[in-house]
Amino acid sequence: MRPSAVALRTGWNRGRIELRQSFTNGAELFSHLLWPVLMVAVLYFMGDRAFRSSGLQLGALALPGILGMNAAMGMIGMSQQLAADREDGTLLRAKATPNGMVGYLTGKVVSVAGGLAADLLIFLVPALLVIGGLPAGGPGDWATLAWVLPLGLAATLPAGAILGSLLPGARGQGLLQLVSLGVIALSGVFYPVTALPEWSRWIAQASPVYWLGLGTRAALLPDAAAGVEIGGSWRPAQTACALAVWAVAGLVAAPPVLRRMARRESGSKVAERRAKALRRAA
Repeated sequence: MRPSAVALRTGWNRGRIELRQSFTNGAELFSHLLWPVLMVAVLYFMGDRAFRSSGLQLGALALPGILGMNAAMGMIGMSQQLAADREDGTLLRAKATPNGMVGYLTGKVVSVAGGLAADLLIFLVPALLVIGGLPAGGPGDWATLAWVLPLGLAATLPAGAILGSLLPGARGQGLLQLVSLGVIALSGVFYPVTALPEWSRWIAQASPVYWLGLGTRAALLPDAAAGVEIGGSWRPAQTACALAVWAVAGLVAAPPVLRRMARRESGSKVAERRAKALRRAA
């Protein structure tokens, strides 16, 4: 078997193990349940109030935005895990393994994407009960959601790994979160991007977050809601192409970027960071 195929299989197995452990550890299980419970509570307090004269419930309008935003936040989760693995020497050990970075990245994508998918499912099922169904919801709409979310995660998670590898350390995560929130704010996840200035629309469309949000809205909102989008259409073909390009580019670029970052790592640097962390905790 080719070394790259072995690395992919190893990464797949590692990702499944990490995902299973996240649901058997009490603290991590609590974190998986906390966000869905809070978001379902938000939808519940919105009640059955309609948005202006559209006849659409506020909860139904908010649901695709919540899904798109939290799927996009996987970028932050990926970069946080990468920073933690750099601190404890996990990346250093992966560097010493043939095709270790390919296996490492595969494992992280599997574990983070699997955790996000589980969180979204835990949220979506009770959310549909709370808001009493959606204006859209035929087989074609659910099929759209079934390909948009996985493709969106594949487009955003490698980008998170690349951004995390460019930061000097764990303290840079705050800056990355600000940048990510800024991208989400410009992406039109919670409001039509057509309400923003013309120049910001081009910036939004250059981000995978915009296309991820557009895909979730296309799946969960009625066709009439597309009138406020760019071009007055959900643009499914463009959405699929844009997310696929981001996914391929990220999966191709992330391993060499991680290898370059790992080349600067050494046992002495890991020990130095660990000693500093112990001094801060003392």
